Amino acid sequence: MVAGNGLFYPIFGFASIVVFIYMSFGDVRFGFEEEPELSFVGRNGTQFVLDGKAFYINGWNSYWLMVQSVDDYTRPRVREMLKAGAKMGLTVCRTWAFNDGDYNALQTSPGVFNEQTFKVSKSRTCVISLPPYSILNQAITHIFTCLGLRYSRSKATWIRLLLSLVNNLHAYGGKTQYVKWAWQEGVGLSSSNDSFFYDPSIRSYFKNYVKTILTRKNTITGIEYRHDPIIFGWELINEPRCITDPSGDTLQDWIEEMSAFVKSIDKNHLVTVGLEGFYGPNDPKRLTANPPEEWASRLGSDFIRNSKISNIDFTSVHIYPDHWFHKQDFEVYMKFVSKWMLSHIEDGDNVLKKPVLFSEYGLSDTIKNFSMSDREKMYRTILDITYKSAKKNRSGAGALVWQFLVGGMDEFIDDFGMVPWDRSSVYSIFIEQSCRLAKIKGLAQQDISFKQFC
Repeated sequence: MVAGNGLFYPIFGFASIVVFIYMSFGDVRFGFEEEPELSFVGRNGTQFVLDGKAFYINGWNSYWLMVQSVDDYTRPRVREMLKAGAKMGLTVCRTWAFNDGDYNALQTSPGVFNEQTFKVSKSRTCVISLPPYSILNQAITHIFTCLGLRYSRSKATWIRLLLSLVNNLHAYGGKTQYVKWAWQEGVGLSSSNDSFFYDPSIRSYFKNYVKTILTRKNTITGIEYRHDPIIFGWELINEPRCITDPSGDTLQDWIEEMSAFVKSIDKNHLVTVGLEGFYGPNDPKRLTANPPEEWASRLGSDFIRNSKISNIDFTSVHIYPDHWFHKQDFEVYMKFVSKWMLSHIEDGDNVLKKPVLFSEYGLSDTIKNFSMSDREKMYRTILDITYKSAKKNRSGAGALVWQFLVGGMDEFIDDFGMVPWDRSSVYSIFIEQSCRLAKIKGLAQQDISFKQFC
């Protein structure tokens, strides 16, 4: 470990995700000087832009990329998933950039990270030679390396990462772990999980973590993450809720402070909150667009208010009708999905003037009378709405399905997860969406490798 400004800066596994991106799929070559210069994805009003053109997203969630990059025997899963994403024409993958105090922790205690010596092999297999008992800190370099595996040398085929910085939920530590650390060190104001948002010591912990991630230099590419265009953007927190303050003031203050902090370090990348999209207690849409009953407006989050913050570049919305209200039939869910999406696109167009990314969506296989055909119908509905929004230059900028895996990952499969190529009809849905969006952007004719799928 190397001390600096009170922090321990590790040789992160983050480097492993980045370097993946700088290698090519088929005709594998490794040479950063030969790669086409990449641009950062930016924003122009209600649209994402790349190289002066609108950039629409058809993507997916694989939260597990970093965890699965640690060990030799699981690392091929990451390569397989990223290759499949490229074959499907997907452009953005959302994944976790955290593992706090958990097994194979990235951050073992506040500001303390494990550092291991590592070496990346410049080979077709993207193999990284790691020392015995190597931990998660090598993972990101591996993932970024294999994200660079491409089927052509066109910039159009690069997959970019949306990286989430902390979890509101318990998995992989989350805000609960930060509160435990403060409590154990005798500086915590409260044992409530929501003290993550207002305790000065915990805010300091989180800022230290964010600064470490953003300013870390990839030891393979020599690029700090804040300067790397392979990163699409930063998500402050996955699904924030602060139920101890239903007014929303506590969470609003936290978002304002943390988004400004990220922007003070990194002016290149887009920033989003990570919201589920619920309308707050003073918004009339809490009665017309939120899930039934009042609970969704009492979680301390507020879609419009939170997303209006100047340092928030785009909005995030999730779609889980079967989890938000129960004992309804599938057609009721579908009506809600359409209304929910169109409401948020309307807000992006007319109120927020920002892109709207539906960053998680899915249909649980535990609901009564579940069928894959219903799940596919839901997928098509969501992708059709985003396509029509894109075609009309509206704010609906894309969607990320939850979640894709590869074979042999039973321990990671939840009631939404699936291996997309196991069912040809599912695989076709996402390729079709990629082709439709590519044609809007005028890329299908330019990129021969992708044209064959369209």
